[in-house]
Amino acid sequence: MKYIVTGVDGQLGRRVAQNMLDHVDGNALIFTAPNLNRIPREVLNKWKSERVEIREGNYDDKEGLQKAFDGGTRIFFVSSVLNGAQRVAQHKNVIDACEAAGVRHITYTSFLGANRAGYNQYVLPDHRATEKYLTESGVEYNIMRNNLYMENYLTTSVMLAMLSNNVWGTTAGEGKATYIAKDDSAACAAALLLGNGEKNTGYDLTSLNPVSQREICAMIREKSQIDFKYVPMNSDEYYQYLDALNIPRTTDGDTSKAPVLWCSNDMVTNEAGIAEGQMGIISHDVEKLLGRKPLEVADLLERYSYIWKEKVDHWSKI
Repeated sequence: MKYIVTGVDGQLGRRVAQNMLDHVDGNALIFTAPNLNRIPREVLNKWKSERVEIREGNYDDKEGLQKAFDGGTRIFFVSSVLNGAQRVAQHKNVIDACEAAGVRHITYTSFLGANRAGYNQYVLPDHRATEKYLTESGVEYNIMRNNLYMENYLTTSVMLAMLSNNVWGTTAGEGKATYIAKDDSAACAAALLLGNGEKNTGYDLTSLNPVSQREICAMIREKSQIDFKYVPMNSDEYYQYLDALNIPRTTDGDTSKAPVLWCSNDMVTNEAGIAEGQMGIISHDVEKLLGRKPLEVADLLERYSYIWKEKVDHWSKI
């Protein structure tokens, strides 16, 4: 058995990689990334010392992906950071390359609501198209439908507020969400990659206690002693807030001056989904996969306190 983890240059993929090293020998692992130079040298050296095969795999290069996946049995496939037709094409390349390389099982990171009517977040057409292609491919699969990542609200939201005179802007209003911690998502990915899930099944990954952004803002204000002001906004106001931070509307836009990699269409519609009560679903799938309760916002406050202590102002420093 040979396990593949893609996107190990990213925060989620690297967490999955470490989880897998906690469970199997390095010589049973293949790690891929589109640009190996983005992986810290000390991390690469550690993986190599544990006999992990590290290969370049770019989602835009189907033939290269097939070579990267050659010899693999099961794969964890993290979704691309792009939005729209380019991401859908990249995901199809991954699935096609898996089939060509003889990979027998795919675990894919999707988004909460991809299988539900009435959810209209900007990213969902991409995930719905990928899920359809995957389920019709004939390859055995599991789908992880992650809720919004908890860390984004303890890092990115705080950073954007500090760059905006401590104004915490959002279209989330008073809505609550059961955010998922990346550590829990990664642990679930490893569990599915190892074969601990039901065949051809999707899992909704959430925490158990719905919490509003007003409450998160209050927690951080109390802990940091910084006077963050929670300001609910309508869509136009939130777009203007993000425009002022040089965040483009789409991932095709210029991100050179933006403090984050995300686009505002994504951010505005995700937050609006919270306001509409769509992201407050409570699932026990994390407990099913891990045998423990998921992390909650309060569990991570201290871990990410460096954001305000060090006045972090760019995603690359998170």
